[in-house]
Amino acid sequence: MTNPTLGTWEARAQALKIEGRAFIGGDYTHAIERETFDCLSPIDGRLLTQVASCSAADADRAVEVARATFDSGVWSRMAPANRKQVMIRFAELLEANANELALLETLDMGKPISDSLAVDVPQAAQALGWSGEAIDKIYDEVAATPHDQLGLVTREPVGVVAAIVPWNFPLMMACWKLGPALSTGNSVILKPSEKSPLTAIRIAQLAIEAGIPAGVFNVLPGYGHTVGKALALHMDVDTLVFTGSTKIAKQLLIYSGESNMKRVWLEAGGKSPNIVFADAADLQAAAESAAGAIAFNQGEVCTAGSRLLVERSIKDKFLPLVLEALKGWKPGNPLDPATNVGALVDTQQMNTVLSYIESGHNDGAKLLVGGKRTLQETGGTYVEPTIFDGVSNAMKIAQEEIFGPVLSVITFDSVEEAINIANDTPYGLAAAVWTADISKAHLTARALRAGSVWVNQYDGGDMTAPFGGFKQSGNGRDKSLHAFDKYTEMKATWIKL
Repeated sequence: MTNPTLGTWEARAQALKIEGRAFIGGDYTHAIERETFDCLSPIDGRLLTQVASCSAADADRAVEVARATFDSGVWSRMAPANRKQVMIRFAELLEANANELALLETLDMGKPISDSLAVDVPQAAQALGWSGEAIDKIYDEVAATPHDQLGLVTREPVGVVAAIVPWNFPLMMACWKLGPALSTGNSVILKPSEKSPLTAIRIAQLAIEAGIPAGVFNVLPGYGHTVGKALALHMDVDTLVFTGSTKIAKQLLIYSGESNMKRVWLEAGGKSPNIVFADAADLQAAAESAAGAIAFNQGEVCTAGSRLLVERSIKDKFLPLVLEALKGWKPGNPLDPATNVGALVDTQQMNTVLSYIESGHNDGAKLLVGGKRTLQETGGTYVEPTIFDGVSNAMKIAQEEIFGPVLSVITFDSVEEAINIANDTPYGLAAAVWTADISKAHLTARALRAGSVWVNQYDGGDMTAPFGGFKQSGNGRDKSLHAFDKYTEMKATWIKL
């Protein structure tokens, strides 16, 4: 069926068989202590399945398996061209199972099924396939040596990689890590968020079908304070990669120092400025982009354009365009292909977002639209896309990452003021600039302390562009060839001839 309806997706959801066990050594398995937790759908609050709640004992077991598999060389010493073929097959299997994976993603974390199908699954598959395709095209180096010496510079896989990924793009964020980590020959233990573990569990079996040897890719669902902490403190984990909050990112750095100084690569929070100058060529496009930048994925995006900086001279003209554009973003049943705003991931996150909205009121910001829970009769966790005007950059809603559809509008009068406001945050993940002046665009982009800057668009880029942050938004980069740096050690071998 080319165009599934709401009824079709609901029927598929009813028939779906959901796996909730951990995956270690090539097989699904219960947690050693047989603990589980309820996996609830934010769409309507119903129980999807019981998921294994792994502990330190499971982490020990998975690390032991991953280490033994790595040391065996069955994957780590496989020819890069052969690993490439397996990774491409892994990507193809994600595409072949797109409907199931998209449905799991939507049921688990509440995003619209149309986004799961058009964004999450294809980009996850692309991350695997692109990384695999690249691996036999990355060359080592020969140093500039005297005639009787040979200096080799080579890259080797780090060993055992623990990847802790977030709940907002569960499959895609996992594959941003899995692509380069597996392609370079490492063994990986994936710890999905307890809020959205289902696609991570499912793709473990697809990895085996693709030809990844048992023990190379393992999945440990569970809580951060139990199995996540155990992996971060484990003395035999070589590298820890993480996407999530800045608070947890800082704690993981501490755990590294308390254990074996494992390499820690972090992609953390953001409070991204979307700067619209008076000379922007297309204010309508900028307004539509501003609405999408905060409403897409319910605002649960680390790069969400949550601060809209508008030059004062155009504010009265521009803001009504944003309000009109936001009317097209309405919460609805995520299983309806027409829905473009789904449910927030769970009740805890919904209450967090509502508390920030209350903070905006208390601090004197002016609510223009939204600001309330909606569709409460469904039993789901839905919040209206929200815009506050009259926001000072010192306000809580302008300084802290809300991770919900809440937009703060801030006015500026000059390029210098816009840059100062944009950079006045602990974060530095992304920013956007709207202007028809090419020099202003370049100079502003250079002045912005952010890992990604988009000009006359929001959220541009693909697998060829590195993604990561400045300041407390993290270190290292996902995507592009630069991602391989996180999963390899560089070795200098100097030979006397």
